[in-house]
Amino acid sequence: MKKIKIGVIGAGRIGKIHVDNLRRIPEAEIVAVSDLFAGEELQEWAGSRGIGIVTKDSEEILSNPDIDAVFICSSTDTHVELIKRAAQEGKHIFCEKPVSMDISLTEEALEEVRKAGVQLQVGFNRRFDHNFKRVREHVQAGEIGSPHLIKITSRDPEPPPEAYIKVSGGIFMDMMIHDFDMARFLSGSEVEEVFAQGSVLIDPVFSKYGDVDTAIVTLRFENGALGLIDSSRRAVYGYDQRAEVFGSKGAVSVTNDHPNTAVLTTENGLRSDKPLHFFLERYQGAYMDETEQFIDCLLNGKPVPVNGNDGRQAERIALAAKLSHQQQRVVKLSEIEDLK
Repeated sequence: MKKIKIGVIGAGRIGKIHVDNLRRIPEAEIVAVSDLFAGEELQEWAGSRGIGIVTKDSEEILSNPDIDAVFICSSTDTHVELIKRAAQEGKHIFCEKPVSMDISLTEEALEEVRKAGVQLQVGFNRRFDHNFKRVREHVQAGEIGSPHLIKITSRDPEPPPEAYIKVSGGIFMDMMIHDFDMARFLSGSEVEEVFAQGSVLIDPVFSKYGDVDTAIVTLRFENGALGLIDSSRRAVYGYDQRAEVFGSKGAVSVTNDHPNTAVLTTENGLRSDKPLHFFLERYQGAYMDETEQFIDCLLNGKPVPVNGNDGRQAERIALAAKLSHQQQRVVKLSEIEDLK
């Protein structure tokens, strides 16, 4: 049986998730893992998973001729150079989102990928969620007619720490970028223009870094449909992930996943469990599915389901939303090209 030999760059929380998922795929073999802070603890963790090479230097993975593909799970500011180097070495690439926070740099990376003829999949895992996939299938099948309105709710259970806020790129780039990709995914159309509003209602630390913790973004799509995304850094009742597509023949919507579907009914009212707490619980299956599909595409020469252009388009929307919030005006996506 042919195996795809993998190197994982970045062994934080998401890198370790990918490692554990890859180990469940018979056609994948993890050869090496790198992390700037690799030490005894990572050595022990990797050893328990049968990974023979642990290094602080990602170049040891990139230049290793035995490795067919890399998973880039390191900080966003490293993505572009790692993608370029991997492409130059002829390795296929799975990269966590976003590719970068600078559209010019992203396009440089994508050009290297095109020149090398390798595959690049961007980690928009929500496309693989069983709920959102079903919405997409109904829309593609024409069951709701032409989409008119796309509504997405995305609220985290708690804000990130200040150290993360400082370098995240802001709510539009690090959090809502998933929702911008989902808007394209569910609507089947590109976004034409954006209007964003935001406030600091949860923690003044966001103001310190020119960020907001509560935001609404309206979208106009090229096919004339309209979109609305609402986002918050803190929903006290848990991870809130909902979506609806309303069209000329009907509508399709999905609500939150819960630990169970039991509803207690008494004289005092109705009671059920809160939604699953956060993204690791909600999207556990989606992370596995995106990894399986990436390996399957490499083995069978199929195009990856979420490519570099998908990453680029979501970044353009995020940058347009950030500019719209700063200038309090509608921003056309075409303006983002002019900012390069």
